[in-house]
Amino acid sequence: MKSKSKSALRSALTLLAVLIVGAALIVMLLSFFDNSLDGVLSNWFTRNYMLKYYDQSASTSYIEPDWIAIKGLALRLSLAAFAIFVIAVAFVSRLRVNAERRSIGNAVGQFMLSDTPDGSLPNEIAVPLSNAKVELMRSQRLLQEETARKNDLVMYLAHDLKTPLASVIGYLTLLHDEQQISPELREKYLSITLDKAQRLEDLINEFFEITRFNLSTVTLDYTSIDLVRLLEQLRFEFMPMLRKKSLTCTLCTPETLPVRCDAGKMQRVFDNLLRNAVLYSYPGTEIVINAQLEGENASVSVLNRGNTIPEEKLRRIFEQFYRLDAARSSSGGAGLGLAIASNIVALHGGSINARSVDETIEFTVTLPVLAG
Repeated sequence: MKSKSKSALRSALTLLAVLIVGAALIVMLLSFFDNSLDGVLSNWFTRNYMLKYYDQSASTSYIEPDWIAIKGLALRLSLAAFAIFVIAVAFVSRLRVNAERRSIGNAVGQFMLSDTPDGSLPNEIAVPLSNAKVELMRSQRLLQEETARKNDLVMYLAHDLKTPLASVIGYLTLLHDEQQISPELREKYLSITLDKAQRLEDLINEFFEITRFNLSTVTLDYTSIDLVRLLEQLRFEFMPMLRKKSLTCTLCTPETLPVRCDAGKMQRVFDNLLRNAVLYSYPGTEIVINAQLEGENASVSVLNRGNTIPEEKLRRIFEQFYRLDAARSSSGGAGLGLAIASNIVALHGGSINARSVDETIEFTVTLPVLAG
């Protein structure tokens, strides 16, 4: 591409030289007209630029140059030569600019497409382009991830809603078709149907909530609360679930821990953490909730004993729809609880992380005390 640009530039310079030399020759020939030029050119010059006079005293005629006409011709030729020169310069400049643009465009294209720059661009161009390239690649990656999340949302929505809905339809159909069913069995089927319908409602609420987070339409209603009272209330509400697995829940907290937060959404966070602790705890073990003030932050951790979570799963545990179990069974939610909790904590300006070693699982939430 560089050789083509140089060839075009040489051709343009040659054309310019020819035009200038040709114009100069014409001006020289017509300005320094002498007797050596005869024939048609001499007759034309004499006819147009000579004046014929008659001397009555001498009864003779003579011819003198029409200097005004000759000066006008010289001026027109000079202006024409200058105009040709200006046009030629503009033409060459345009060719040169186009060649440079093509060269830079090709270099930029190769730079953006190649993984290893070849050094063809100067640093003042290469550095901003490199930054723009990184930003463009990041935007493309985020767009692809967002598209994948939307596709996952549709796929998981169809999958997770289909299972409880099929159960509801199946049991209702059975109740409708079996007229002689016993009251005890009817009560059992109705109870199962109600449980499945409630699970269906919970799933729909989870999908609705995570969609709101994805669309950034969630707003926080900040109030001052005592985090210790909130944790005590949650422990009381989970007593039936704890008893089913013979679990105990111990609170290790100060007397009070005031924070500013959205109370409803923060309750959702610790509800998810305690629910996961119950779900993944060994039967007959203890769940420990620690809360303390660390500088300007409140720190709350939920620790339980269960199967150690591998590091690769811990890195993905806050992703939407990610579940620790390989199969998406009817137990547990849609894999959105921890993703929702992570979004809520992030909106409060806090952080949430997980660690698992030696058959223990611990989630820690850090919140600014004076958030909002």
